Formats: sequence, structure tokens, C-alpha cells
Amino acid sequence: MTGRSGPNTCAEAEMIEGYLGRESVVPGGELAVHVSTDAARFRLRFYRLGEDVDPVAESGWLPGALHLPPPHPDGLPGRASPADDWGWPALTLPVPGDWSPGMHLVQFVAEGEDPPRVDAANIEGPAREFFVVRPERAGSRSRILYKKSTFTRHAYNRSDRPGEERAVSLYDHPAYLREGTRRGHKVSLHRPGGVIDLAYWDAPFIAWLERHGYPVEFCTDLDLHENPELLSDYNLLLSVGHDEYWSEAMREHAEGFVRAGGNIAFLSANTCWWRIHPTDRNTAFVSDTDHHVGEEYPHLPATDQWWPPAPDGVGRPENSLTGVSFRNGGMWASTEWPGDRPREGYTVQHAEHWIYADTGLRDGDRLGAGTPLIGYECDGAAYARDARGVARSTGEDGTPASFLILGIHVLEPVHEDFHRFAWGHWNGPAREPGVTSPRAATMGLYTADGTGGTVFTAGTTDWPVVCGREQDAGVVRVTRNLLDRLRHRRPHGSPHA
Repeated sequence: MTGRSGPNTCAEAEMIEGYLGRESVVPGGELAVHVSTDAARFRLRFYRLGEDVDPVAESGWLPGALHLPPPHPDGLPGRASPADDWGWPALTLPVPGDWSPGMHLVQFVAEGEDPPRVDAANIEGPAREFFVVRPERAGSRSRILYKKSTFTRHAYNRSDRPGEERAVSLYDHPAYLREGTRRGHKVSLHRPGGVIDLAYWDAPFIAWLERHGYPVEFCTDLDLHENPELLSDYNLLLSVGHDEYWSEAMREHAEGFVRAGGNIAFLSANTCWWRIHPTDRNTAFVSDTDHHVGEEYPHLPATDQWWPPAPDGVGRPENSLTGVSFRNGGMWASTEWPGDRPREGYTVQHAEHWIYADTGLRDGDRLGAGTPLIGYECDGAAYARDARGVARSTGEDGTPASFLILGIHVLEPVHEDFHRFAWGHWNGPAREPGVTSPRAATMGLYTADGTGGTVFTAGTTDWPVVCGREQDAGVVRVTRNLLDRLRHRRPHGSPHA
């Protein structure tokens, strides 16, 4: 569905927004940009995010036109559709062959305005979008692949703009569609929304990686979904920040990578919580979640939740891949995101492990104490304490038997009704009735059987923030130990764990 459009006749420009046809390109390829503005002309500024935010190009003036969004499929007055392609005309630009691979931004600039250029202090904002430039030959610059969690970004994208709170997403005024045998909440990837999550989780960590000499290559969720061979040229996959929405193919490709000896570091949480089904030629996705369906909330059963047994869920607990699950952790609810939550850090276990090398930490010390390391969302494993008080995974929730808990933080206070938040509490989602261990953020790792790789989990969304901003020397050292070890595949018979 396409909104009405036409030339602008106003003398002053006050609005511009846009989205990209795809968030992943290669040098020599093409970038499709879809822009709506009330200005007669606009230009595009391009930047690369690394240790600094570096300008890389600026277009000449381009003709502007105002385009409207499609209406909400439920007929909600004044609401745009979160589910339909907004259908604005595409401007197709060549990607220069000399552009360096990495995370990039495009800023939309209307004639008559001169907004500040994007720098490290103002990455977040409207009238801009991010995209990754992949190398022409995968693995040619690094054996570490950084996956940007684009599906999660789109699930939360409200398509707001300055002066207009559209509030349409998978959470706000969602669209629940029944198309043949497929039912679920639907969001389109072809909607504007600006940059939010990239600025908070990714930008500090990307800068830290480059500052400390860790070259990485980038991909999006859609790249991992579409290409079963994508990971074959890498030794380590990074999941960073908030990585909630995974397709079946993404998970199969990641699990196959680990079985073949590849390593994954989940510097993230709420990870792989919902299954999604890309649709409309992979420009949208559907997920049967517990979110609103009209006045119904929660919508249950939510059949695209990974852990519950079929038919109420998928029946493949996410912690069989990650080692941990959001259902054993929780979310800190606060009136202002991300919230001033408890800052106690992880209690260290197995301080002799290589992950703690050169940290000076001992068992019982606190990793990240005084920083917002734990949360705002965190994942955990079912556990029991041995005679010495050491927390050990029980595996009753599907966590691999070899999972070693290296750090743990018991969540307090806890509120057990996730669908009716209690502010200033860790709000915990439903889990198996038989799991009775306290909810706890859990850091740990396991090594897959045979010649398989190692999977590390930070168990918290804000690990990359604390590390990237170098707020805690122990977190920084652990991250370096992790990258130094897992960017190489282990020799046969030599376990990483």
C-alpha cells in the first residue's frame, strides 16, 4: 500500500524522514533510499562508525516530495500501519567501491535546514538510518562477524518523528494478521524511525573494538537468515545488546556453525526469545507473540515463543543454544528507560578460569560492581548450589550439560507477573513450574560436544555499554580475554572451556 505523494510548495522545510530498502550492502553494489520531506530539495550525508564517527560522503541536492504512510489495517484513527510497506519511491545510489566495510549512517538533510553533523555525541536521533557495508569477500578483513540485531530494532520501531508520535510497532498499536495458515503480529522493515538502539548498545562497543585493535566484519539478521554459508568464513559470531527476535533459519545456521567448531559470544540478553517468519520477500516479518490483539492482553498461547512445548510454543528452548534464557532472568521496569537499577555486578565463580585471567578477581568478588552491568534485561539458567555454595546449572530447562556458571547475580526484588509491570522491580516472565531456583542473571559458557565450538553468554543487555564506555576494568579485561581466545577455532581436542 502506497501513501499519497506530491511536490512541496512550502517555502520552509521542517520535516524529513526516510528508510532504506535494505540495511546491508557491499562496495560496488546499490543502496536504496526512500525519503519523504516537505522541502523542495534534500541531500544525504554519509558516515562510518568506528573509533570516531567519520564523514565519508555527501550527495548533491536531490528533488524532494512529501509522502504519507499507509493507514493502520485495523482502521485506528490517526495511526499509520506498522505492518505494511510504506511504499515511498526509491532513490537508488551506487555504493562506492572504495568505501571501507563497517557500520554506516545516512543522515537526511532538508533544504533550508542545517542540522548538526553526526558525531559520537549525537548518533541517536531522527532523520537518519544505519546500514552495514560488508566486504566483497567475506572473512578477508576479520574472522569475527558482528551481527546487528535488525529484526529486534524493527520490532520496537515506533516510526515516530519530531512533532508526531505515531506509536506503531510490534508493541504499540500492533497489527495482528490472519493470512492463510500464518497468524501473528506483523511489522514491515520498510518504515522510518531514526536511530535509537544503535546509539545505546552498538556505537560504544564498535568504537571500543576499533580503539583496541579488534577488526570485525558486520552483517544483519536478514543476512544470517538468507545465507546458510555466511558463517563459514568466520571463527566468532558476536550478538550484541538486545537480540530478541530470531528466525528459524538464523537459529539453524548459528547452531550448525557451533557444531562445526565456530564460536559465539552472546554479549546480549532477552536473546532468541521470539521466533519470526520473514514475509513479503523478506521486507516484513510475522511473529505470534503475547502482545495486544485488539483489547486482548496478553494474547495466549503465543505460539512463536521458543521455549514452551508445542502446540503452545515452538518447543526448542533458546538456552539449548545460548546457555541461558530470559524466562530465568527478568526486566528492570522503570518510568525512564533504561532505568537506575541495582549496581551490584556479578559474583565471580571459578576465578581460575581463563576468562578471568589478569583481572585480579577472586571467587566472591563482584565483576562490574558500581556500574549498570546487570540489565536492563538479563537472562539466566536454572541452577542449584553445591555444598560449597557454588551455583551449578541443573540442565532441567534445556541448558547444555557442560554449561559453566562463571558469574551470577540473584535478582531482587522480583515481580512475577510480567504482563503487569511493577516499577522498581525485576519483572519475570512465566517459566516451567518445576524450575524453582531464584531468578538470576547468569554469565557462563559451554563447549559443544566433539569438535564443536564454544558459546559464551554475558547474560545481560548492557555488557557492551559497560565495556564500550570502559566503566569497569574487569569487564574490559574479560571481554579482551574472550575475543583473544574465541576469534580462533580451538585445535582438535583442546577445549576452550
